Amino acid sequence: MDFVNGLKQKDTVEIGDILTGDFKGKEIKIKGAVHTVRDMSEFSFVVLRRYDGLVQCVYEESKIPEFNSKVLREGATVEVTGTVNSEERAPGGFEIRINAIRLLSEPAKDSTMPIPISKWKLKTSLETKLSLRPISLRNVRERAIFKIQEGLVRGFRDFMFSQHFTEIRTPKIVAGNAEGGANVFKLEYFGKKAFLAQSPQFYKQTMVGVYDRVFEASPVFRAEKHNTTRHLNEYTSLDFEMGYIDGFEDIMDMEAAMLKYTFQFLEEEYAKEIKLLGITLPDVTNIPAVRFDEAKRLVSEKYERKIRNPYDLEPEEEILIGRYFKEEYNSDFVFVTHYPSKKRPFYAMDDPADTKFTLSFDLLFKGMEITTGGQRIHSYEDQVAKMVARGMDPNDFTNFLMIHKHGMPPHGGLGIGLERLTMRLLDEQNVRETTLFPRDVSRLEP
Repeated sequence: MDFVNGLKQKDTVEIGDILTGDFKGKEIKIKGAVHTVRDMSEFSFVVLRRYDGLVQCVYEESKIPEFNSKVLREGATVEVTGTVNSEERAPGGFEIRINAIRLLSEPAKDSTMPIPISKWKLKTSLETKLSLRPISLRNVRERAIFKIQEGLVRGFRDFMFSQHFTEIRTPKIVAGNAEGGANVFKLEYFGKKAFLAQSPQFYKQTMVGVYDRVFEASPVFRAEKHNTTRHLNEYTSLDFEMGYIDGFEDIMDMEAAMLKYTFQFLEEEYAKEIKLLGITLPDVTNIPAVRFDEAKRLVSEKYERKIRNPYDLEPEEEILIGRYFKEEYNSDFVFVTHYPSKKRPFYAMDDPADTKFTLSFDLLFKGMEITTGGQRIHSYEDQVAKMVARGMDPNDFTNFLMIHKHGMPPHGGLGIGLERLTMRLLDEQNVRETTLFPRDVSRLEP
């Protein structure tokens, strides 16, 4: 009888082992996928692709007469045995002189790589990249984008834990929608009406009554028929909610601290990808904050743009606000606060000084909204009154109102669009570039 007792030591090495160990002149084994083969006159370069980078191997037919490099095609996976040599021009500063190759798998016999994934940048249309997503993601630059995105999530999670937040998992099939409006995906749920969650909002607030501080990184769904460069119908939201706040400013302070930690984390842990993509990490030491109405006035006056919608920011206004604070304060970020009550959800707390506005905010990054947050109503009577004033039936929200009825601390929170954050960080022009498998009004696969 055999027993399974955990990981076993393998005889293959990782790239990190070679970079940190004393392997020069020694024979090693390494596995990977053939990224490209470059045939020279007397030898061939075989570049392997692995999770941790590229490895340049040198194949000489005279050394391995029983194996012909021409049978190697992009996509084949191999085990290489060879000697490590220093080579400054190779990825990582080393190469492997091949002594033996074992073919592990190979592509279908009649297949050819549909796009040149070994090129530095895929010079194909976005539509082609997305239609061939399982292949295009093998490109070095495409892989680096989503390693950076991984780093953003890791930084977010690590920071939340450091601030005593509890990670939660909330349902994505729900009986009602948190944000209101018609932009919800409807489901048939065993004979009942259900929806895909637009937001974890109700559950976040519920769990503040349990753990005081909670966070989640999960998908949300919006049935918006937009076909723009900034909208998706499924995206990842980085959410947190915290209790015992003195005001919505506490939420902004927490986000600013999280961004500072996360960018420092990227600089330390993802230096290779940052260099590869040419990213300049923004300075978040001091993020300006401006009232909604004041922001509209400032850009209207400076850029001679008439205010058309007094209750919301148009995309062009967001761009101009970002431009204004970059020019005036050299900041890529700006908090826009006190959004009008009529444009915020029913759970947003109104400003006691002027109830036409709310104690809420958006965070703009390089002229695009990436965060929406604010203080929530915690009083049962106040929450019911706002629902009634909006023509809503409190009986439709019995489960949500249960938390208010039985006591909630002053609290608030936010949601960050991960793909938009990545998009602005990388200066990409379309959010689909920073989405692994985008879901928009016209795309449901792959």
